[in-house]
Amino acid sequence: MYCKFYGLKERPFNVTADPTFFFSSRKHEEAYSHLLYGVSQRKGIIVLTGEIGTGKTTLCRFFLSQLEKKFKTAFILNPYFSEAQLLEAIVKDYGLAVNDRSKLALVYSLNEFLIAQSEEGNNVVLIIDEAQNLKPQHLEQIRLLSNLETQKHKLIQIILVGQPELNRMLNLYDLRQLQQRIMVRYHITPLDKTEVRRYIEHRIHAAGADKKIDFSDEAIDVILDFSSGVPRLLNIICDRALLAGFVADTRRIGLETVNKCVEELGAYFAKEV
Repeated sequence: MYCKFYGLKERPFNVTADPTFFFSSRKHEEAYSHLLYGVSQRKGIIVLTGEIGTGKTTLCRFFLSQLEKKFKTAFILNPYFSEAQLLEAIVKDYGLAVNDRSKLALVYSLNEFLIAQSEEGNNVVLIIDEAQNLKPQHLEQIRLLSNLETQKHKLIQIILVGQPELNRMLNLYDLRQLQQRIMVRYHITPLDKTEVRRYIEHRIHAAGADKKIDFSDEAIDVILDFSSGVPRLLNIICDRALLAGFVADTRRIGLETVNKCVEELGAYFAKEV
């Protein structure tokens, strides 16, 4: 609606996990480095956590887009499956044809694939998002997959991505064997005050803006208070602010505009709760 007014090619504050808009904050840079280290050094199991809306999925998509061709990847977004269904989803995401859907056949098919990739000098990566929704038996199945290895390295690098509840799950006594196999961990925190303006300007630039869109310092302060630096909430308030600026026929987003948006969104969130 407002893209033409602001000279934008697309809306800059969509809440989808689009790697084109990935913002490299200090924490996201560190998280990226941990992921790259974990998979390139074949560490086996890597855990990435963060609160809702901190950009974990966007980071994962960006990470996958940066990997070389020698990395063969699968990305499971919503692991609401039985154990056999999870295995089948993983096998299919690697492009393997499956006829026999038994757990034994699926594991055998995956193992053959991993060995073949290893012989070709490739590195196989599996990312499971929303991993806090996995049940202990799923996590135990993942531990067994991590046991697939040669004498020198792991055949598959598994990245578990989830909310902080994932860590509480992993600390269960029954999962202590899995806990001992986690070689790399990182927790993403929200953006700090100095990064919020950079985040907003980055996304506007990535959306192709050819006209200046100016958020005042006071507006930025209110946006930070509303969002607590959480990227998803930043997107929600900034999208609403751009719409309000369009309605008011101004490209300067000031305190009054943002306060009104916060009031409207606050009422909406209160209603949703």
